Amino acid sequence: MQYKVNFVDEYLEAIPEERKPYFNRLRQVILDNIPEGFEEQLQYGMVGFPVPLSRYPDGYHCKKEEPLPFVNLASQKNFIALYHSGIYADPNLHDWFVEEYPKHAKRKLDMGKSCIRFKKMEDIPYDLIGELMQKMSVEDWIALYEKNIKKK
Repeated sequence: MQYKVNFVDEYLEAIPEERKPYFNRLRQVILDNIPEGFEEQLQYGMVGFPVPLSRYPDGYHCKKEEPLPFVNLASQKNFIALYHSGIYADPNLHDWFVEEYPKHAKRKLDMGKSCIRFKKMEDIPYDLIGELMQKMSVEDWIALYEKNIKKK
């Protein structure tokens, strides 16, 4: 679900009322745990936490004028989505998350390559997401991106 907004505050206002407490709590967990250097901003029509161009001027390989994406948070039609590029790029991080998830959640993990879908919002494993955010620094992400993803 795309909201026609230009700023994070506008995005937060556009979220359906019944979903706001879960979305806002998840956003706060990210803000409280993501390492320094990532910057919250609207990115791809979602709340994003990329590496800003001031830190990584090369930008994203697809669109060099855009900051390097890392984590995005979206309110979709039927779920809240957390996109974590590190899970996609680092098999060890992916495997850790998949193994830990059942210890923190009642429901089966619903996950794509980088997208974690929370359809039952009351079951969001906030503590696990906090741990996930702490697993990769800006420097780690840039190095992994340059090694595995960036087109040379």
